[in-house]
Amino acid sequence: MRRAVLLLTIAALAMAGCADDDDGAAGGRPTPTTPSVSEPASPPPDQTPTPSPTPSPTLPGGGTTILPEHRLVGFAGGRSPAFGRLTPDGLDAAAEQIDAVAAEYDGDGRTVLPVFELITVIAHDSPAADGLYRTHEPDDVITAYLDAARRHGALLLLNVQPGRAGFLDEVTRLEPWLSEPDVGLALDPEWAVGPDEVPGDVFGSTTGAELDSVAAYLSALVTEHDLPEKVMVFHQLHASVVADEAALRPHPGVVTVKSVDGIGSRADKERTWTTLMGTKPPHVAAGFKLFFDEDAERGPLMTPAEVLALVPTPDYVLYE
Repeated sequence: MRRAVLLLTIAALAMAGCADDDDGAAGGRPTPTTPSVSEPASPPPDQTPTPSPTPSPTLPGGGTTILPEHRLVGFAGGRSPAFGRLTPDGLDAAAEQIDAVAAEYDGDGRTVLPVFELITVIAHDSPAADGLYRTHEPDDVITAYLDAARRHGALLLLNVQPGRAGFLDEVTRLEPWLSEPDVGLALDPEWAVGPDEVPGDVFGSTTGAELDSVAAYLSALVTEHDLPEKVMVFHQLHASVVADEAALRPHPGVVTVKSVDGIGSRADKERTWTTLMGTKPPHVAAGFKLFFDEDAERGPLMTPAEVLALVPTPDYVLYE
């Protein structure tokens, strides 16, 4: 029911003009939805976004490398509360909550690096103007999130749900932001569907080769702009969502993270973790996602100690 209601919400927004099984899936996840606002049109070809003034070319807090010095801990969100607690009018409050949660993840000597994961390219069940079943957040929204992330010493990850578009096409469109030292990327292949498919009707998918093309692109940006290491997360809730992960190779300057997604009880989530970690390439870091409300409906929300007891130990912990 929640999935259907949220799809109806996002369909209405798009018209206004804007967003379990036992083979490795803890369960479904909330379907994207955005607030009732006018559609954020993509910039015309001769117009590029204007990020805030660039800070020094280091990570927040200094340095240029992510692992093993740091553990990433953050919240997901966007203009709809359905995306998570990182809402536009609550960014500073959410940052304080992240800090409180992060304090429970630094017991092994790592320094926690806070993360804001903004749903930036939003898949939905209506075709939009170009027929690709996704819309883009406007530049001023990304600017507001980046400004808030910088106020709180956090990384900003731009989450991409491509609909019928290709990941690399959507990512290259974000180059002005990704050229910043404190902006990374999160890919959501559950929402990457084929030319005859509709997001939300089916689980989307990608391939290791497609992920590799994005990682190679990010590596080139790091080299071109002399940037610190850049994070590229890919979320996965089911074994079918990413095919042939072995084709995802290591790339200089890019820290790739496989984040195990999916709603469920602790037992369900641990079972999914075991299944999906079994196909993780050795050079890819481990990530884990929790849902404050939906997971809690199926049992107690996993504690930081329980998350850190997973094998391998997560390098990125995301809450929605």
